[in-house]
Amino acid sequence: MDIRYASHPREVKSFDTSRLREEFLINTLFAANEVKMVYSHVDRFIVGGVVPVDKALQLEANKKDMAADYFLERREIGIINIGARGTVTVDGTVYTMDNKDGLYIGLGAKEITFASDNAAEPAKFYFNSTPAHATYPTVKIAISEASPTHLGSITNSNERTIYRYIHTGGVKSCQLVMGMTLLKPGNMWNTMPSHTHNRRSEVYLYFDMPEDGVVFHMMGEPQETRHLVMRNEQAAISPSWSIHSGVGTSNYTFIWGMAGENQIFEDMDAVAMKDLK
Repeated sequence: MDIRYASHPREVKSFDTSRLREEFLINTLFAANEVKMVYSHVDRFIVGGVVPVDKALQLEANKKDMAADYFLERREIGIINIGARGTVTVDGTVYTMDNKDGLYIGLGAKEITFASDNAAEPAKFYFNSTPAHATYPTVKIAISEASPTHLGSITNSNERTIYRYIHTGGVKSCQLVMGMTLLKPGNMWNTMPSHTHNRRSEVYLYFDMPEDGVVFHMMGEPQETRHLVMRNEQAAISPSWSIHSGVGTSNYTFIWGMAGENQIFEDMDAVAMKDLK
């Protein structure tokens, strides 16, 4: 398990490109027949990817880093499939997961396995996990049944559709909030005008990008902005003091996950465009 530590904003001002990427970019999450994980000390987030090609893969606790007998002994998890059809089995119950379907699993589930329906077109399961103090029911969130919210405009290059999976008005959790934003063709910007939320951290996964496409992910304090050049299926850790906006060379999709003091989606500190530096 890759371990990432928290960074003070005063330190980050002096980071060069390599150090910035080392601290905040998750370069590789998806590898055939592997479960890959990054543990962030920012709100104790675990970010992971699972690609079961020709065998089922089990989600297991890293005992050295987690000091747990099983992964959800003290945690909850949200999973979204960004690949072809597959299944997630939770303590014997099988959940079929089509592309962009989600699944919430609460504290205490012991056996979680991932499988693909077709090895030639494997599923790709992306997950966010956070500490939990109470058990909420396991719930599948089918993209076909989710209520989309349409925002933005082509004029501002940010026409997009937001799907909220795990949130106060939908599937309940202890602290995890998770959803997905799809930009329409011809649109490139996300989360601009930007904001911070000092009560929550966030992780973005960018995907559905062409092979030669990139997203410039903006981060840093509003008056000390930096950027990460990101490619398909890479993720960025965004601490609570940082903005988290992006602009791509084409439209793309991203999954956002949040953890921290509250779960209120609208709780954010807006940054005026004139104040960005």
